[in-house]
Amino acid sequence: MAPAPLAAITLVLSICLVLSQSQAGKIAIYWGQNGNEGSLAETCATGSYQFVNIAFLPTFGNGQAPMINLAGHCDPYTNGCTGLSSEIKSCQAKGIKVMLSIGGGAGSYYLSSASDARQVATYLWNNFLGGTSSSRPLGDAVLDGVDFDIEGGTNLYWDDLARYLSNYGKRGKKVYLTAAPQCPFPDYYVGNALQTGLFDYVWVQFYNNPPCQYSSGTTSFEEAWKDWNSIPAGNIFLGLPASPDAAGTGFVPAGELTSQVLPAIKGSAKYGGVMLWDRYHDSGYSSSIKNDV
Repeated sequence: MAPAPLAAITLVLSICLVLSQSQAGKIAIYWGQNGNEGSLAETCATGSYQFVNIAFLPTFGNGQAPMINLAGHCDPYTNGCTGLSSEIKSCQAKGIKVMLSIGGGAGSYYLSSASDARQVATYLWNNFLGGTSSSRPLGDAVLDGVDFDIEGGTNLYWDDLARYLSNYGKRGKKVYLTAAPQCPFPDYYVGNALQTGLFDYVWVQFYNNPPCQYSSGTTSFEEAWKDWNSIPAGNIFLGLPASPDAAGTGFVPAGELTSQVLPAIKGSAKYGGVMLWDRYHDSGYSSSIKNDV
């Protein structure tokens, strides 16, 4: 058999390279809950992250005046967070998607009706996304979407909120929808919302949940991972603490993650990468795993 022409070999290698890059996992990080974690622009400049979730909008719904809380970074009561607009744009210029995370582990939020969900969606669109408002908390930057980190309140009407936000995205710039459910399947709070098929990325919290988080020698993690890959969503991410101090349980050392955990799940059709909580606790963890994610 005659040797293949050099041009053909080069073409095949190029195609393989493109395919390997397109299937490479990504890293999502939460930023905003510790004033000592560095700026948003510095976070994006590390080169470790493809998604940054600005955390949190913990007060909204049921007629409450929505209020963002970015810990020690800025004071929203004096419009002190509008300066983040240039940093958001800097991140986006690097190809990083910047999301607003609503909810969180502590806050005052819940939706009282489908109408309430529509009002919250309108507020989010006008104040953080592609709409207009005279009092945008983060300035004129247009965020890429909304992250549902719903860990309290009720489990009602989150599916309505997802539909309203998705419909707003049809008016212009797409509104990406992401979620951070707990790993017990299905998630109590956003399980119904995730069945809408509208969520692009789902970073499942495989920590502070011993029954389904990774533990060497058990199969419960892989079973939970398979369950989560059955939902009608774009990509599923493995959510982990960025250090042992970032959560009560669930931290996986980088070496074990790259040699044991990721090889077991990267073949999943919906595998998207790794989500880390949070930027403050990420002292090199993301940089040590990014080439293997």
